[in-house]
Amino acid sequence: MTRTLRTFAWASFVAQVMIIATGGAVRLTGSGLGCPTWPTCTAGSLVPTEELSYHSLIEFGNRLMTGVVGIIALIVFLLVLRIRRERRDLFVLSFIVGVGIVAQAIVGGITVWTGLNPFIVGFHYLSSLALVCVTAAFLARMDSPTGPRERAVPAWYAALTHATSAVLLISIVFGVLTTGSGPHSGDAEAGRTGFDSELLEHVHAWPGYALLVMTLVLVIAAGSLRLPTLGWSIALLVVELVQVGVGLYQARNGLPTLAVGVHMVLAALTAAAMTLVIMRLKRPVAATADSEVGASAAASAR
Repeated sequence: MTRTLRTFAWASFVAQVMIIATGGAVRLTGSGLGCPTWPTCTAGSLVPTEELSYHSLIEFGNRLMTGVVGIIALIVFLLVLRIRRERRDLFVLSFIVGVGIVAQAIVGGITVWTGLNPFIVGFHYLSSLALVCVTAAFLARMDSPTGPRERAVPAWYAALTHATSAVLLISIVFGVLTTGSGPHSGDAEAGRTGFDSELLEHVHAWPGYALLVMTLVLVIAAGSLRLPTLGWSIALLVVELVQVGVGLYQARNGLPTLAVGVHMVLAALTAAAMTLVIMRLKRPVAATADSEVGASAAASAR
């Protein structure tokens, strides 16, 4: 891969994480309707006017970030377009990111039109997490050769990894529902889900603790068996430990806005690390063949 493609691929991943941070800032500062219309900020202006408050600047800044994310994704797509026949996997992933960004912009507009419906806001966040995972998968495949792939870990380990990812998804979904029931609605007039937020906090924590235990098993097994997932499974465990600490802090201190925002970003990094662990479950068949040839040559030389 060229240095240019590598640079913009990383920029795309970072931008996807950053837009979650700016989206969180919009919600946590009550700026969700700072620009009350979409795609313009007001009925008569594309940008915030002097009459609007700082909430408008925060909301408009998040909209500008969508443009930055889109431009970077377009550059990645154009760079991959030239090698689409040799690297169809990268072409497909870059295409998914581009379509996803357009879809996200539309969902963002629907969010404004519905007055920050908490379920649509939650879907908007989950979609952003999905794009973070796709850009992370792009980074993983960028450094991997093309061709058929085979499982590089025992079947039970692969099954446990996928089960762990399912538990992570459950934890994130209940986290979104918890936030949609809590105080950070994005605007004083925005509706809430009507669910018991305190109960959801506990329900959200249960799969979170299960996730931590399952990840620890993945790390121990990967270390014992010297599996290629070891590095990223350790990274996943570290992020989860920090995430649990932040979660406990915010729950015991009345959900301070900064802690909630950090919790949102850490969820994105957790999902990205989980994606990279899954990507390590398989390896190119050619790599196995080459290692076998090398082993045979070494044996013949003895």
